[in-house]
Formats: sequence, C-alpha cells, structure tokens
Amino acid sequence: MKNTTKQQYNAYVARIAQLNGITEKDVAEGFSVEPTPEQKLFEKVLLSSEFLQKVNSVNVDEMTGELIGLSVANIIASTTDTNAKDRETKDIAKLDSRKYLCEQVNFDTHITYQRLDQWAKFPDFQQKLANQTQRTIALNIIMMALNGTSRSETSNPNSNTLLQDVKKGWLQQLREDMPTHVMNGSTTENKIKVGKGQGTGANAGKGYENLDALVLDATNNLISEVYADDTELVAICGREILNDKYFQMVNKTTEPTEELAGQIIMSQKQIGGLKAIRVPYFPANAILITRLDNLSVYYQTQSLRRAIINNPKRNRIEDYISKNIDFKIEDYDCAALIENITFEDAA
Repeated sequence: MKNTTKQQYNAYVARIAQLNGITEKDVAEGFSVEPTPEQKLFEKVLLSSEFLQKVNSVNVDEMTGELIGLSVANIIASTTDTNAKDRETKDIAKLDSRKYLCEQVNFDTHITYQRLDQWAKFPDFQQKLANQTQRTIALNIIMMALNGTSRSETSNPNSNTLLQDVKKGWLQQLREDMPTHVMNGSTTENKIKVGKGQGTGANAGKGYENLDALVLDATNNLISEVYADDTELVAICGREILNDKYFQMVNKTTEPTEELAGQIIMSQKQIGGLKAIRVPYFPANAILITRLDNLSVYYQTQSLRRAIINNPKRNRIEDYISKNIDFKIEDYDCAALIENITFEDAA
C-alpha cells in the first residue's frame, strides 16, 4: 500500500471510529455498531438496490417473534343488531402463529492494496469504499432471499454459488410451508409446457398456449380470491421467461451494468394481466406471483458487528460485517410460484 493510500485508509478508519464513538484500535479489534450508524449503513444498503426498496424491510428488536406485516385480506366489514348483542372488533392483523428468526449472516470482504492504490487518487475515496461494500451486501441479500434452501453451520460458496446454504429464502419457504401454492414442473408427469397447441385439442388441460394463460391460471387457482384482483400483484420472472427477444424492457440504456445490478427491469407488456418484472438472481425458468411488499426482510436492530483489519500478510484490507436477518413471505395466500417451465410446441 502506498503511503498516500495509507493516509486515505487511516482517515476512513478514523471516520468510522468517530461515527461509533470508539477508538481506531477498536475498529480493528471489532465493535458493535451504534444504532444510528447501523441504521444509516443499512439504509444505504437498501438505497443501492431498487428491489430491496420495493420489498418490505422490517426492523425488529428481538431475535425471534411473530410476523408483524399486516394483512390487507382480513374481512372486517359487518353489521350487528345491537339490541341483541354488542358489536365486536376483529384483529386487523391476520391470525398467524408463524414467527421470524433472525440469525447471523456474515458479509466479510477484502480489497487488495493494488485496488486501493487505484482508488486513492480519487477525492471520493471513502465513498467509493463504502459504496462497494453496500452494493455487495445488497446483492447478496437478494441472492439469499431468492435462492436460499437451507442454513449450514459453515456455508460452502464453492458448491452453493447462489448462497443456497446460508439462509432459507422466500421461495423455499413457500415450497415447504404451502406446497399447494407451487406449480413444480420438475418431473415428466407434471411438466409445465408452454407453446403452440399445448392448451388445445388433445392437449387441453395438459399445457398452456402461452404465458398469459399460465399466469392467469395460477392467479385464479393459487392466489386467494381477496388478492386475485389486487392491482399491486406482479409477476416476477426469470431471464428465460422474460427476455429481450419477446419483451421490450423499460430501462435506461445509458446506465452502467454495475449500477443496474440491484435494480428491477420492467417489461412494457403484461403477462396474464400482471405487470411483468425481472430482478437479480431470480430462478431462470420460474415465475413468482405476489405483491412486492408481501416479501419481507427482517433485520434485528443492534445486531450489526464489524471489524476492519489491515492485513499486510495478505496485502489487503479486510472488512468483517455480520447482521442478524431473516426472510419471510407475510401472507402465503398472496403468493404463487411456478417453476421449471419449459417452452415447446405440441407435436
């Protein structure tokens, strides 16, 4: 690390120490991030991703507790003959015994001296360093939420390249807790076929002529009646479903790829009457029908731990960050998953 780079790095560490009311030595030894800088850090994480801004972010004090997302599906309108009985209130929140469990997830990164030397010439050195960390955390949260299937004591990113073993995500919970809301075309018997002639004639009831028919069928049969007409419902589609060949995307073409990485790409066309969108790391041949605010990320407050270490043995700066989080679908009645979709015309 060049001397000028070291000065920039030391100023960065001093600023973090100042924000948390600790010494620069504490930064290297590890510290609990104070509530205000903790909140600001994760606000910036959310701001780095349009998708994370659209889903439901819940800050909770306890590691575990009941889900707190309100259901809009409860029936509360009524009439009462008060000559015979008292009026009775109804719980505005849907009665549900499901709980969240925020568990530690590590977001540990490093930056080489060589890269730092390249950045040190820029006046916004500290901001570049912070932005890189925030954007990486945001993308990893999205990846876990959409691909997590289990939690291992020690995760293996080499064999689980989409963070499948760090924390169980939304789709896996829907598969396990509400399989009746999942159309899984993983076997020959229940293969989900979309193509010319698949939904007509001898193939009637066995497939779908187009994606509109598939999404409409799933909405009508898997989404609760009280949500089926909700104008906030969207169809989150994988890249094999929603691609540039068939759908013109609504997006700014001038934005660099890294700036789009955490963003929502929206189609100009609807699928089955629903707004069609693409988000990072969503399974390629799947569709999730839900409201975006039905997808929750729970963050336990005052659980952020951090240590920033200058490691000359590896010629790099190491940043160890951990936070207790969980992923939950607030109301399964407002969610339907279609996966393993195949495109083929009928013979």
